[in-house]
Amino acid sequence: MGVSGASGTPYAAAVLRALLEAGESVDLVVSRASRLTLLDETGLPFRDAHWRDDLRQWLSRGADGKPDTFDVALDDVRHWSAGDLAAGPSSGSYPAKGMLIVPASTACVAGVALGLSKDLLQRAASVTLKEGRPLVVAVREAPLGGQTLRHLVSLDDAGAAVVPASPAFYAGATHIQDLVDFVAGRVLDAAGVPHTLYRRWAGGLGGGSRTT
Repeated sequence: MGVSGASGTPYAAAVLRALLEAGESVDLVVSRASRLTLLDETGLPFRDAHWRDDLRQWLSRGADGKPDTFDVALDDVRHWSAGDLAAGPSSGSYPAKGMLIVPASTACVAGVALGLSKDLLQRAASVTLKEGRPLVVAVREAPLGGQTLRHLVSLDDAGAAVVPASPAFYAGATHIQDLVDFVAGRVLDAAGVPHTLYRRWAGGLGGGSRTT
C-alpha cells in the first residue's frame, strides 16, 4: 500500500485498518509529500525511525480527529522508506498480491503513468503493472485537468483500477467516518478484499434516508 501527498489521509487510515482486519499482511510506503499532508491534516508526524508508534497514533484516530477511536495491531505491517529503491517491493520477484495507492495525488498519478519510478511508491506501482498484478489508484483532486485525465486513461489502459475518492450518500452516512469508510470500501472492492465498511445497495429506494 502506498500513501501519496494528496489530501485524504483518513482514507488511507481506513483502508489500512480494513486490510489488517481482513487478515492481510501489508507492505507500507509513505511518501515524503504525504508526511507533510499527514502533519497538516492530523498534527501527527510520520518518521522512519519511529514509524510503528507514529502509525499506531494515526490509525487509532477517527476521521473527526478524535484519538483512540480504533484499536489497531501492527504485527502484519512492514514499513519501507520511500527513498529505499532496493526495498522488497521494488522487485517483481518480491511476493505481493497487488498494490493500493490511497490517496493518489496528481503528481503520483503522472509518475506512475509515465513510469518515472522516482521513489519507492512509484517504483512499486510500476512493478505491480509490469507483473500483471492488481493496482488500485484512489485519485483525490478537484477539478481534474486534462493532463491528469489522460494519465488516468493511461493507467486504465495498463490495467489499473481508477477509484476517485468520491463518497456516496445512499449508504445512509450520518458521520464523516461513514463517508470516509465508503471510499475506503470501494477501494477494497476494486482489490477484491472483503470488508463491512459500508451498507451495500440492495435495490430498494429510500434505504439511505435518515427519516422515517
